[in-house]
Amino acid sequence: MSRLLPTVALSLFAAGCATLSPERGHAELGALVQERVSVPTGWEKGSPPAEEVRAHVLELLRDGLTREEAVRIALVNNPSLQVEYEELGISQAELVEAGLLRNPTIGAQVRAPNEPGLGLSIEFSIVQELLDLFMLPARKRIARQQFEADVLRAAHEALNVVAETRDAYTAAQAAERLLRYQAQIVAAAEAAATLARMQYDAGNISELDLGITQTAWEEARLALASEELELVERRERLNRLLGLWGENTEWTVSEALPELPSEEPGLEHLERLALRRRLDIDAARKGVALMDQSVSLARSSRFIGTVEVGVSTERESDGLRFTGPSLVLELPIFDQRQALIGRLEAQRRQAERRLTKLSVDARSEVRMERARLQTARRQAEHYTKVLLPLRRRVVEQAQLQYNAMVLSPFQLLDARRDEVQTYRQYVETLRDYWNARNALENAVGGRLTDEKGDAR
Repeated sequence: MSRLLPTVALSLFAAGCATLSPERGHAELGALVQERVSVPTGWEKGSPPAEEVRAHVLELLRDGLTREEAVRIALVNNPSLQVEYEELGISQAELVEAGLLRNPTIGAQVRAPNEPGLGLSIEFSIVQELLDLFMLPARKRIARQQFEADVLRAAHEALNVVAETRDAYTAAQAAERLLRYQAQIVAAAEAAATLARMQYDAGNISELDLGITQTAWEEARLALASEELELVERRERLNRLLGLWGENTEWTVSEALPELPSEEPGLEHLERLALRRRLDIDAARKGVALMDQSVSLARSSRFIGTVEVGVSTERESDGLRFTGPSLVLELPIFDQRQALIGRLEAQRRQAERRLTKLSVDARSEVRMERARLQTARRQAEHYTKVLLPLRRRVVEQAQLQYNAMVLSPFQLLDARRDEVQTYRQYVETLRDYWNARNALENAVGGRLTDEKGDAR
């Protein structure tokens, strides 16, 4: 017993030295994100000052908004992601708390004698829970694993925000381009309607032809209004992801929607890559290991109750003092942690099922997004290699026949309008391609290639 008291005192001192570190967890999260998307979070040193974030956002918005700049802003300024980042501070506090011993208790008793003239009997005691000391290493190990799992989950959410931001930026790029094409269709329809009015007034076309032409113009104008609203919606979705408001929402897209890349990386072994790289699956694995240790700890301590050790001193009324150790043992007769063990075992099985579900879902997501990517690429290539050249050829022939006075101006305008419409459909397919590629990267957990550059 005399050897235990210095040990308890030393453990109390060491546990009291535990401190919180602003960058703990954030640095690890930042490294995980940087490795997968090559963009820093801006939170590597912990929660940045609001003024610093505001200045950083303004700097990125100054000369227009690129795709990478949008991702940088989202990682540091997305409101939902900031909530996830702050959760790491809570998780770290729980980690530190798990490494602290329970505070000792101090007691005092004062008893008065039943005869006058005698002094008071005074007793002091200090007691510490001893079992808490022996459980401390296991408890710290479990808390550390929980903290690591929380870091992985927060990093996974950061990657989800990156994917959403890239998707929203691509949608804004496409919406601007579609709006321009629709404006060209309106201009062509207006020219046709104006020409039809002139020819109708001259008695060269019927009222039916005039009505058809004017109807096409009005429908094109309605479609233009819808495209304008679509652009507003796409921009506002991106504003929410970037956490922007006020004057900061007046940004301009400084990159055009990119064309198809010349080739795709190998897509045959992305399922295995996803299982190895995805952070939510890694967090689920740590969750299973965490529950294994929790069950083991509960089982190993089921027959050990609380153990309280301490020192008490008592001074009698005649001045005589008694000092010595004290020991209080809990007898685990009724409660042997059977309910706790049962609950932990069920939670462990639940964690295993969750890991299985995530693995199955990840494989399915990879297959689905890979199919979307391949289909969108084939469609976009069909537009560039077949449909768009055919449309250009039709317009060229229509122009030649119009110049030879074989074709009417209405037919020439229709050919040009059809060409613009085909370009609109190509842009939509190109947007779908980039969204599918972005979704596939997110399903894999980062780039479509491993660290050595080959998907496997």
